Amino acid sequence: MPQATLTDADVARLRRATPGIDQVLHFNHAGASLPSAATVRAVVEHLQREAARGPMEAAQAAQDSVAAARQRAARLLGAQPDEVAFASGCSDAWGRAFAALGPWRPGDRILVGRSEWGGNLATLQQVAGRAGASIEAIPCDAAGRAAPDALQAMLDERVRLISLTWLPANGGLINPAAAIGAVARRHGIPYIVDAAQALGQLPIDVRAVGCDMLVAPVRKHLRGPRGLSLLYVRDEFAARLAPAFVDTSSAPVDADGVSALRDGARRLETSEQPVALVCGLANALQEALDLDVAAIRARIDASAGALRERLARLPGVTLHDLGEERSALVSFNVDGMTGPEVRAALAAQGINISANGIPYTPLDMRARGLVAVARAAVSYLTTGDEIDRLVAAVRALAK
Repeated sequence: MPQATLTDADVARLRRATPGIDQVLHFNHAGASLPSAATVRAVVEHLQREAARGPMEAAQAAQDSVAAARQRAARLLGAQPDEVAFASGCSDAWGRAFAALGPWRPGDRILVGRSEWGGNLATLQQVAGRAGASIEAIPCDAAGRAAPDALQAMLDERVRLISLTWLPANGGLINPAAAIGAVARRHGIPYIVDAAQALGQLPIDVRAVGCDMLVAPVRKHLRGPRGLSLLYVRDEFAARLAPAFVDTSSAPVDADGVSALRDGARRLETSEQPVALVCGLANALQEALDLDVAAIRARIDASAGALRERLARLPGVTLHDLGEERSALVSFNVDGMTGPEVRAALAAQGINISANGIPYTPLDMRARGLVAVARAAVSYLTTGDEIDRLVAAVRALAK
């Protein structure tokens, strides 16, 4: 049964089950978190089955695990299993979803949040540029969030897509995904949500969010293996999608040699699955469900708040977080150092953080006059002692 809170004793137990926790001081959970020993074991055991039986035979034997992963992902998202597909990276999932919405025409308008992920924008720019469609940023409210009222005022019959990165890659922001979704639903405009930082950190109910599609890699707060992502497609919306390419899984060929698109999200899924990674995902999903993402969120919020407050008090350190409710991600700079220089200096001490530049969130970074930021992200595994050590290291750099 899911737990209401995560106690210090719970965290200590979870840390003991995480092999990397004593190897490095990890504050890059927004990039990729540390997997549990059980998740690693599930991946390795399947690879061993491939070596012993043959990869195709091992995949057949693992179908129950694949089905369990799909069912657990659906449960975590508040969806149905047929609404969940697997892809490789988040860009793969997002690109497949976007490509299936075409073709685009001159004059079409695509509306995005100011903090849209740079990879999504790159895809939009390539496709919209060729077609003569436009990409426009939704104005922000005073806290830096995409403003639903401003979105409402932008709408006309030419708007064909609303795209939102829910928790951006910089700035600690949490966008009002459900409020944006309510506007999209009222006007029947397709709505895609990039939930890369949300999955495993925030409770997600895709019905409440009101999205038609949602994508997220599993390597971040869910603590799944790298190289795998989830793609949700609302059941009633799937029939509108025309995949850019298909195979014998997404469009099976019948005895007469005629192919037909599969119903549901799996019309965007290929037959070539990284089965070992899906086995690991099945375990990571069960761990998150057992803990309850609401309890995870509460623990993360407390740790991120503590880190944010401590860094804000350091002379020579400037925070760059936006929003009111904030994510696990804490963005900052140290006077006289670039974000990458801060990351490298901490890495030399065995401390993992990340550093983001303009390519990550180009619209937001340019709007705020930022070139790069250092980025530390906590997890429910993070302890007060680890926060003390990171703050001490940043204090030394700031001197």
